[in-house]
Amino acid sequence: MIRATGAGGHVPKELKSKDEFQKLLESATEIRVHREGKEAKLKLRTKEALYTFKTTATEADSLTKGIKTPIVEF
Repeated sequence: MIRATGAGGHVPKELKSKDEFQKLLESATEIRVHREGKEAKLKLRTKEALYTFKTTATEADSLTKGIKTPIVEF
């Protein structure tokens, strides 16, 4: 039986607050930014898991400004 659970079978964990996102920034190996109009989804990759955070495009800019972690824009 084949399950469509993505690479490695792990499901991303959705973050509900900006504070949660900022706490995990230090352990991130990569940040991906998906923009769609005025909204953005930030995907934060750590060694342990993938986290997502939905926010506005403006807030995404302020959260990722000045970060040393590699940022990939989509």
